[in-house]
Amino acid sequence: MNKELPQGLKLLTIWLLILLVVFMGFKAREHQRAQTLITVDGGAITLKRGPDGHFHWPGQVNGVAVEFLVDTGATSTALPQALAEQAGLVAEADVSSHTAAGLARGYRARADIALKGGVQAERLAVTVLPALGAPLLGMDILSKLDFKQQDGALHIQRSPHLRAGRP
Repeated sequence: MNKELPQGLKLLTIWLLILLVVFMGFKAREHQRAQTLITVDGGAITLKRGPDGHFHWPGQVNGVAVEFLVDTGATSTALPQALAEQAGLVAEADVSSHTAAGLARGYRARADIALKGGVQAERLAVTVLPALGAPLLGMDILSKLDFKQQDGALHIQRSPHLRAGRP
C-alpha cells in the first residue's frame, strides 16, 4: 500500500514552507531595524526617525512593554484605554482633550513610565483616551529633557528621574 502524499499536496507544502521562511526573514529584519532606531551611549539617547516618519521610544507603563510615539505637540502623555486597563491604571478624574481629530473625552490617571535609556517618571499624570491609536509621549516628560532634532534623529540628554510625576 502506497502512503505517499499526492503530488499537488507536496507542492503546496513546499510553497507554504518557502513563504513561511520569507515571512520570517522579513519579520527578523523588521525587528533588527526597530532595535537600531534607538541608541544609548551613557546619558545620551538617540532616536532615529522610523519608516513612518515618526520617532518611537520603547518603554514601559507600570511594567507593561509599550512603544511611545514622541509627540512634541502633546501637552501631556496620553495612553489608549486598552493599554491603561492592561497596566492597571485607575481613573482619577474625567477630562476632555483637544486632539488632531477634535474633542476627545477620557480620564486622568497616574502611571510609572520607564523609557529605554534610563528615563523614568513616577506617578506621572497621564491622559487616557478610548479612541487613541498609540501611546503618545508628551511635553510633560520631553520638556524635562535636553533634546534637539538633527539629520533625521532626535538627540536626547537624559535625566535619570523626572520629578514631574509626583503629586
